[in-house]
Amino acid sequence: MSTEQTDQHTTAPAPGPGPRSPGDRAARLAVTVFPLLVIAAGAVGLVAPAHFTGWAPAVPYLLGVVMFTMGLTLTPPDFAAIARRPWAVGLGLVAHYVIMPGLGWLVAGALGLPAQLAAGVILVGCAPSGTASNVVTYLARGDVALSVSVATVSTFLAPLVTPPLTLLLAGEYLHVDAGAMVTDILKTVLVPVVAGVVVRLLAGSYVDRVLRALPWISAVTIAVIVLTVVSGSAGRIRDAAGLVLLAVVLHNGLGLALGYAAGRAARLGRPGSRAMAFEVGMQNSGLAASLATAHFSPAAALPAAVFSVWHNVSGALVAAWMARRGRTRA
Repeated sequence: MSTEQTDQHTTAPAPGPGPRSPGDRAARLAVTVFPLLVIAAGAVGLVAPAHFTGWAPAVPYLLGVVMFTMGLTLTPPDFAAIARRPWAVGLGLVAHYVIMPGLGWLVAGALGLPAQLAAGVILVGCAPSGTASNVVTYLARGDVALSVSVATVSTFLAPLVTPPLTLLLAGEYLHVDAGAMVTDILKTVLVPVVAGVVVRLLAGSYVDRVLRALPWISAVTIAVIVLTVVSGSAGRIRDAAGLVLLAVVLHNGLGLALGYAAGRAARLGRPGSRAMAFEVGMQNSGLAASLATAHFSPAAALPAAVFSVWHNVSGALVAAWMARRGRTRA
């Protein structure tokens, strides 16, 4: 429920043709403000990198904060929804962990990316679903329950899936210590998410009071991660910005298109296919940035930093287009 937690699925009402609700307005505000916040953070990192280069060791802990807030939003009905539609959730997981890693490998090879950037693009593809995917699905009038289910399970499976996939596809570019990567994902993703779920179960009434603040805590934290990653390789960004942006746009755009196509091929209907598009095309790029910084280099984290901004912009635009099409056909 990759990088980029612009809103929480438990606060988004089910999509429908009726009047737009306050929750809808809050979701739109978050999706609009978050990319701007990340762009501003990246710009600061480029202009004044010397002030933030020492922050890199804090990135895993910052990601842990993001994942803890995600866990706080999960409730028993979310897990029950997974059990009700195991086939559709399984299809979403297979599509996510086949399409995006494969596209990352193909894009890196087709563009002839340097080893560090190629490994970074592939690592983004091997990450679990992005944390903003469920709210973007809601804005697109998609199947929010399916989106939440796929994002949740893909996050819990990340320690088992992301490292071996990265080793398989990125091993030709750089040395990949899959065992150490498993440990890092457990510490920075699984443990914080489980802790958040437990806190929600034990102190749900208190958590409910701060639910609206969680997306903004998460958004600011992700912005700080991007600031740190960008400041750590500001010079390389200036040299390779165009190439990295092209790789990210291709990776994300093809992921959205193929995710939607997979949903249509599986006859999930238009709402289900929209959910599939965002669950496949949007990644937890905060996790990818953290892993790239820890296991590869700041340069390898560049694709994740750019993806953090771009997939929220593209997701919001595609969601608006889908919602408009849905109202036209209604």
